[in-house]
Amino acid sequence: MLLLITKFHTNAKLVLSSNMNEHYLKITEPQTPQEFEAYYLVRYQTLRKPWNQPLGSEKDENEATSIHAMAMNENKEVIGVCRLQKNTASEFQIRFMGVIDEAQGMGVGKQLINYMEQKAQSLGAKKIVLQARENAVPFYLKSGYSIKQKSFVLWNIIQHYLMEKELN
Repeated sequence: MLLLITKFHTNAKLVLSSNMNEHYLKITEPQTPQEFEAYYLVRYQTLRKPWNQPLGSEKDENEATSIHAMAMNENKEVIGVCRLQKNTASEFQIRFMGVIDEAQGMGVGKQLINYMEQKAQSLGAKKIVLQARENAVPFYLKSGYSIKQKSFVLWNIIQHYLMEKELN
């Protein structure tokens, strides 16, 4: 089964293979305009489009000051994304974590979390916080995060939970 995703500003299509090699996964930070286009495309497709949110809603005012990471398969296709922002000198926040449906359960999210935790630690973080969608809470619990409180409901549909993890 193949998933076709229409690119934002072109008529080209990005084909994501459903027979991904589970052993090849590269976590990298987007550098070029084309890499950022692919990164934001996956962010939109996984986190906004399913709820009929407008194009552009996958971005906010902290993009330029945040660290962006993306997971790529053996065909150099972006299959997962994540953003890290600095809240204080010792607290960082993971935001906009999304993995395409075909790569769910293959360790993509875990690799993105590990990358961002190491990055945050290298920048002096003592703690990472995040707002988890209800369906993602079990994933974050397995990754060592704890629920602090039930927080907000996005678009009157998606319950979120404030979660955190102390870093060593």
